[in-house]
Amino acid sequence: MQAHLVQLDMAWEQPEANFGRVEGLLAGTDIRPGDLVLLPEMLATGFSLHTETTSDRGDTLRFLRDLARRRACFVQGGRTVLADGAPKARNHMTTTGPDGLVLCEYAKIHPFSFGREPERFDGGEEVRTWEWTAGDASVTVCPAVCYDLRFPELFRCAVVRGAGVIALGACWPAARQSHWRALAIARAIENQSFMLAVNRTGDDPHLHYCGGSIAVSPTGEILGELDDREGTLTVPIDLAALRAWRQTFPAVRDMRLREIR
Repeated sequence: MQAHLVQLDMAWEQPEANFGRVEGLLAGTDIRPGDLVLLPEMLATGFSLHTETTSDRGDTLRFLRDLARRRACFVQGGRTVLADGAPKARNHMTTTGPDGLVLCEYAKIHPFSFGREPERFDGGEEVRTWEWTAGDASVTVCPAVCYDLRFPELFRCAVVRGAGVIALGACWPAARQSHWRALAIARAIENQSFMLAVNRTGDDPHLHYCGGSIAVSPTGEILGELDDREGTLTVPIDLAALRAWRQTFPAVRDMRLREIR
């Protein structure tokens, strides 16, 4: 199993341009059947609060489904979803399978109040997981979005449900880049899980981003890391190593989450 983290410099509120950039970054990537392609938060538009114009009317979902089908892989990417009649949108992380069907819709539980996200977005209420299967290998994945990274209880809930991979897409500003890296590593170590965290790079009208997409093993080893340039990070996912570490050093098994009041 392999994961491919696609770090792109998003064109502001230009879905077709961003879809083209994703395709370009994946053009030379060895995507094998059953691999996972991980895309950032709000991949079609950048982190925009203009939900009346940026909400996905089907184009982003079609792109995710078509990419998964053409490459025979799993694709997880962020999009803005505004339901008919809803006062606010939701910040979704959508997963599609190799058959093009939607496997999971996760709504970001923690809107970013410092960035005024709650003014235009409602938070989700439910931790979601999905099953990543390639051949005989299978692992439970917990999707997450950007600011969620600061809230460890979300990932604890996912681990209780059997998650072994955390897959997070973000538009995380450069001003707090040191937090991004430290928290991604911490989430991997404390949950004895693979942490796949993909960030955007470049600039939007308000903020500067410096990428730093990172993949961390369940023991805290850095499997790969990007700088501030566009690129795709490909890393292997060794499920035998995941199981062995949890068996040898049983921190996950020792959790008492259900007992704590």
